[in-house]
Amino acid sequence: MKIVSIVGARPQFIKAALVSRELRKAHQEILVHTGQHYDAGLSQVFFDELDIPEPAYNLGVGSDTHGKQTGKMMPAIEAVLVKEGPDMVLVYGDTNSTLAGAVTATKLGLPVAHVEAGPRMFDKSVPEEVNRVLTDHISSLLFAPTQTAVDNLNREGISRGVYLTGDVMLDSFLYFSEMAARKSRILSDLRLRKKQYLLVTVHRARNTDNRDNLESIVTALSSLEERIVFPLHPRTRKYLELYGQYDRLAASASISLIPPVGYLDSIVLARNASKVLTDSGGLQKEAYFSGVPCITIDEATSWPETLAGGWNTLAGARKQDIITAVRCLEPSGKQTAVFGDGNASQKIGSYLTP
Repeated sequence: MKIVSIVGARPQFIKAALVSRELRKAHQEILVHTGQHYDAGLSQVFFDELDIPEPAYNLGVGSDTHGKQTGKMMPAIEAVLVKEGPDMVLVYGDTNSTLAGAVTATKLGLPVAHVEAGPRMFDKSVPEEVNRVLTDHISSLLFAPTQTAVDNLNREGISRGVYLTGDVMLDSFLYFSEMAARKSRILSDLRLRKKQYLLVTVHRARNTDNRDNLESIVTALSSLEERIVFPLHPRTRKYLELYGQYDRLAASASISLIPPVGYLDSIVLARNASKVLTDSGGLQKEAYFSGVPCITIDEATSWPETLAGGWNTLAGARKQDIITAVRCLEPSGKQTAVFGDGNASQKIGSYLTP
């Protein structure tokens, strides 16, 4: 079977790392990179260190508004699909690349398989939520990472073609953790002591583009006494500079503003932090996998499983809630295997093989 896999953003590269290996055991896979993430620190580094096959096509779409970016992807993807004539189109997660790939394939009469189907924030003001919901409703095969995701799909009338596989992010986390511990030098390079720093990431538009939210987050971080490591997404840096907040953070001796990190460094930073503060769904899970408490800088999460036992809490962009969570959050319950057994990629491969 010929499968066209469409990726375009950091989380999708991580998910594709092991899924592509499984697919290529039995199928011909054509990997298409939309170019949604084009910065080397958000793209090429993942292909290099995770040994992901080089894309057969790089569409070079680049950054733009949601509508323009998605619109530019679709004719480029259509040209690839018409040329390649695949039996199946595989998409991941909830980005504009996901939606563009799914819609284009469907309009060409091609079946769509969706990896990471079913998670919900129940907030349609979040563009990624819209992308995921629409993709789920036009997909033929839906690979759900958790039972909660399966239940969400069933409530929306989607039961056919749904498979509970576990989370491919857990597969990658487990598979690459040993390599990360062996190869990463991020702790020594930044002179970090284990469990004596906070890891912070912010990238969602409703935090970066909203001046009040971004200033509130910066004020909270500037008020903390802990050492902070803050890898900066290009959009985050852009708006920090636009709103006059970058120099405020950079002036703090306890805050290290660093470029985006690769996956191996990200694993090491997450596993050794005392707490993680983020609006990234992927990093929320990586904190959970690491047994590290997480403070979500958002009003909702796609991963309510992480909230159980107090391993994650929703602080939004509110200064005092962020500060209080850093000082007081202590998990009270045990973690459970809600994200599967680390074999999701193999299960997906088996479901795609007749």
